[in-house]
Amino acid sequence: MGAAPAGPRKPYLPKPTGPHRVGTTSLHLTDASRPDPWVPAARARELMVSLWYPTAAQAGRRAPYVTPKESELLLKGSGIKELENIPPDGLSRTRTNALEDAEPSGRRRGLPLVVLSPGFTWPRSSLTGLAEDLASRGYAVAGIDHTYENFATTFPDGRIATCAACANVDDDDFGQRVIRSRAIDTRFVLDRLTGSRPAWKGGALIDPARIAMAGQSIGGAAVPETMLQDARVRAGINMDGSLFLPIPDGGLARPFMLMGAPSNDGTWRRDWERLTGWKRWLVVKGALHPSFTARPSRRGHTAIRDS
Repeated sequence: MGAAPAGPRKPYLPKPTGPHRVGTTSLHLTDASRPDPWVPAARARELMVSLWYPTAAQAGRRAPYVTPKESELLLKGSGIKELENIPPDGLSRTRTNALEDAEPSGRRRGLPLVVLSPGFTWPRSSLTGLAEDLASRGYAVAGIDHTYENFATTFPDGRIATCAACANVDDDDFGQRVIRSRAIDTRFVLDRLTGSRPAWKGGALIDPARIAMAGQSIGGAAVPETMLQDARVRAGINMDGSLFLPIPDGGLARPFMLMGAPSNDGTWRRDWERLTGWKRWLVVKGALHPSFTARPSRRGHTAIRDS
């Protein structure tokens, strides 16, 4: 008699490598000072932000990676043929490591903050693996959903914003518009996290003098512009993002890393000399564009594993 067929494999994120347990929570933030750049009828810019952070909590519910509806919209919108056999709610079954709404731990102004900006059409959850690992090493991490720039952003009242910006991708200045908008989003989020009345209950734990930003794809391309516009961001990492908006001739003097798959991206060569502070250019052999995320990709490469 043959062995029983194996059951369906459940995807999971790798365990964080740091000494701390990880908590996470989500914030709904509204910037009433400007209309939405992609849906002008929305007179305020609404953002969803996830926080990951160290916690002393011993037990709790693991946070969902995405909701079933978000999974359906992400898989449908990706257009990747290899993902057609994944059930519509498949991504929502991904096991994460962070405990939902766990109490943050740390001393006042003791946690460096890293802001994460995802690639175009992908949500903040696509950087969950990186966020959980940083939090396990003693960082606070803020992942931003840039509303209407991904396939699904769910608000607390149940509304789901889809990719309105996708209608503009053929515009000549599209990449520059995205980058400038994301820089404004990030500045607003920093205001809300580090101001005198922070939106997150653990805001007092953040050290406002130790803030960095990293992003993947166009999220990485938005990092230099954000740093140029906001001196609070002291260091940056671009993970495989073409620099649609050139660094100006005056240069960027703060620490910066370019990290990506093997490529011939001329924008990196163009701007390398304009990085006038500490800098590194790392090429990850064998990597693909999505290798720097926790999401499915073409050719089977993914940071989400199967158990």
